[in-house]
Amino acid sequence: MSASERTARVLPGGSDKTRRVAVERLVKHPMYGKYVRRTTRMLIHDEDNTSREGDLIAIAEGRPVSRRKSWRLVRVLRRADGSTD
Repeated sequence: MSASERTARVLPGGSDKTRRVAVERLVKHPMYGKYVRRTTRMLIHDEDNTSREGDLIAIAEGRPVSRRKSWRLVRVLRRADGSTD
């Protein structure tokens, strides 16, 4: 995975060639020092409609496809049913 790639979980929703995903990251709390999980939801471009709800995917930033889509699907890392591609 390159520096511009991130892993995300596919959420329900979206339409043709569009998927809603959640990107999770750990952020250190400024006062207590404990790591807190933060989630960012975004829309990504899935040209071939290969991903399904619950899949773990790799996404990469690119040029804007629409007003809210500037990330694209790179590959499916793990299917929701447990299989790998």
